[in-house]
Amino acid sequence: MKRILGIDPGSRFTGYGIIELTAGKSIWLNSGCIRVEADNLADKLCIIAEGLNALLDEFQPDEMAIEKVFVSRNVDSALKLGQARGAAISTVALRKIPVSEYTPTQIKKAVVGKGNAAKTQVQHMVVNLLGLSRAPQEDAADALAIALCHAHTGQTLENRIETLRKTSSRTRIQRVR
Repeated sequence: MKRILGIDPGSRFTGYGIIELTAGKSIWLNSGCIRVEADNLADKLCIIAEGLNALLDEFQPDEMAIEKVFVSRNVDSALKLGQARGAAISTVALRKIPVSEYTPTQIKKAVVGKGNAAKTQVQHMVVNLLGLSRAPQEDAADALAIALCHAHTGQTLENRIETLRKTSSRTRIQRVR
């Protein structure tokens, strides 16, 4: 059993999604948004840290996954996003929880199967993969997609390692005979 906290950082809304991985199945535990309503940067970053600390206390995640920053056209937006990411990463890292980062393309590919998927496709797959009765708000759905990406990436890695172990064991057995 592993709990994963997915974070979709933002300077106005920081989405979060918490899933539990049990026997290869992803189970929804909670999701939502931390509303960042403050006038100055320091207060905004404190709101993000305080909101995450409350989630960490309540859900005790084992790992965190967060979206990497990308610069599309607006450098100022990318800087604000980077500051929100920094607040989230440092809050979690102070608790010695491992942090993994994924690009938007990696997240979409892991959840939908193609890296150029539309947001509506990501939301649809989050609902289906987690068996939700309705789509969460956009930032929360993105955070759940990030957590699912991490879960799928981790499962794939674990499966590959196990396959390599079995293959290597069989090879040793064949050589001995």
